[in-house]
Amino acid sequence: MDIKSEISGKVWKIEATPGTEVEEEDAIVILESMKMEIPVAAPRDGKVTEILVAEEDLVEEGQIVARMED
Repeated sequence: MDIKSEISGKVWKIEATPGTEVEEEDAIVILESMKMEIPVAAPRDGKVTEILVAEEDLVEEGQIVARMED
Protein backbone atom coordinates (compact mmCIF):
# COMPACT_ATOMS: atom_id res chain seq x y z
CA MET A 1 0.00 0.00 0.00
CA ASP A 2 1.28 3.43 -0.95
CA ILE A 3 1.22 6.15 1.69
CA LYS A 4 0.84 9.61 0.19
CA SER A 5 1.32 13.12 1.48
CA GLU A 6 -1.90 15.08 1.82
CA ILE A 7 -0.05 18.42 1.62
CA SER A 8 3.02 20.00 0.09
CA GLY A 9 5.84 20.64 2.54
CA LYS A 10 9.29 19.67 3.75
CA VAL A 11 10.09 16.37 5.45
CA TRP A 12 10.89 17.41 9.01
CA LYS A 13 11.33 13.98 10.59
CA ILE A 14 11.06 10.31 9.65
CA GLU A 15 9.38 8.38 12.45
CA ALA A 16 9.45 4.84 11.03
CA THR A 17 12.01 2.77 9.15
CA PRO A 18 11.55 -0.26 6.90
CA GLY A 19 10.52 -3.20 9.07
CA THR A 20 8.78 -1.06 11.69
CA GLU A 21 5.40 -2.44 12.78
CA VAL A 22 2.86 0.40 12.96
CA GLU A 23 -0.72 0.74 14.09
CA GLU A 24 -3.41 2.72 12.32
CA GLU A 25 -2.79 6.48 12.74
CA ASP A 26 0.86 6.08 13.86
CA ALA A 27 3.03 8.80 12.32
CA ILE A 28 5.39 7.50 9.64
CA VAL A 29 6.74 10.84 8.41
CA ILE A 30 6.27 14.34 9.82
CA LEU A 31 6.05 17.19 7.34
CA GLU A 32 6.56 20.87 8.03
CA SER A 33 4.29 23.25 6.16
CA MET A 34 3.57 26.88 7.01
CA LYS A 35 5.47 26.44 10.32
CA MET A 36 3.18 23.57 11.36
CA GLU A 37 4.14 19.93 11.86
CA ILE A 38 1.75 17.60 10.05
CA PRO A 39 2.07 13.82 10.44
CA VAL A 40 1.63 11.43 7.54
CA ALA A 41 -0.06 8.55 9.37
CA ALA A 42 -0.44 4.85 8.69
CA PRO A 43 -3.89 4.20 7.19
CA ARG A 44 -4.09 0.82 8.96
CA ASP A 45 -2.04 -1.63 11.04
CA GLY A 46 0.92 -3.15 9.19
CA LYS A 47 4.64 -3.06 8.54
CA VAL A 48 6.55 -0.28 6.79
CA THR A 49 8.40 -1.76 3.83
CA GLU A 50 9.93 1.32 2.24
CA ILE A 51 10.54 5.00 2.97
CA LEU A 52 10.80 6.99 -0.25
CA VAL A 53 11.88 10.38 1.15
CA ALA A 54 14.68 11.75 3.30
CA GLU A 55 14.64 14.45 5.97
CA GLU A 56 14.74 17.93 4.39
CA ASP A 57 13.20 16.67 1.10
CA LEU A 58 10.41 18.76 -0.39
CA VAL A 59 7.26 16.79 -1.17
CA GLU A 60 4.17 17.63 -3.18
CA GLU A 61 0.56 16.88 -2.33
CA GLY A 62 -0.21 13.31 -3.42
CA GLN A 63 3.45 12.23 -3.54
CA ILE A 64 4.16 8.70 -2.28
CA VAL A 65 6.37 9.00 0.81
CA ALA A 66 6.31 5.39 2.06
CA ARG A 67 4.95 1.91 1.42
CA MET A 68 3.58 -0.65 3.84
CA GLU A 69 2.09 -4.14 3.90
CA ASP A 70 -0.41 -5.87 6.20
